[in-house]
Amino acid sequence: MTLRHSLALILLALSACAPGAPERVVEERPSAGPAPRGATLLRQTMQRTHDAARAEVRQPPLAWDDALAADAGRYAAEMARTDRFEHAPLGQPPQGENLWTGTRGAYRYEEMAQHWIDEKRVFVNRPAPNFSTTGDYRHAGHYTQIIWSRTTRFGCAMAVGPRDDYLVCRYLPGGNVVGERALPSGSN
Repeated sequence: MTLRHSLALILLALSACAPGAPERVVEERPSAGPAPRGATLLRQTMQRTHDAARAEVRQPPLAWDDALAADAGRYAAEMARTDRFEHAPLGQPPQGENLWTGTRGAYRYEEMAQHWIDEKRVFVNRPAPNFSTTGDYRHAGHYTQIIWSRTTRFGCAMAVGPRDDYLVCRYLPGGNVVGERALPSGSN
């Protein structure tokens, strides 16, 4: 493992160990009905939203990877079963990971992905972990993983817990590597 990957592991571990869980917020919904679900719809939506975010910064689309989606599914199921929302230990090779959780059945897949993409508002193309205008890399880290220029493939899955949905997307090569930029210099 290279020093760069070791530093990336440390950065990801620190983000997973943030003190205290955030307060649970249940947002008002425009519709009382459950959001549409299904593996095909999830894949189509994640592909479309990821590709659109990457196109905005002139990055090529990501290829869907069934093995990454299966890894994501196993971890989403674990979080749903244990009701623990935290990053997984990194595998080999280290995968990038985006996590989302929200009230069971309330959010459409587009809304889930949009929460990550909305981090664009604080993104600056500086070397990780200094890519957020707020000074906290966690405020832009989901977005940077989506647009990371060296990432070429991804897979996502969702699991349902007693009260929450858990979405996991996995990426290879993983992004948010300490000392590297999300986009080539002069981009964005």
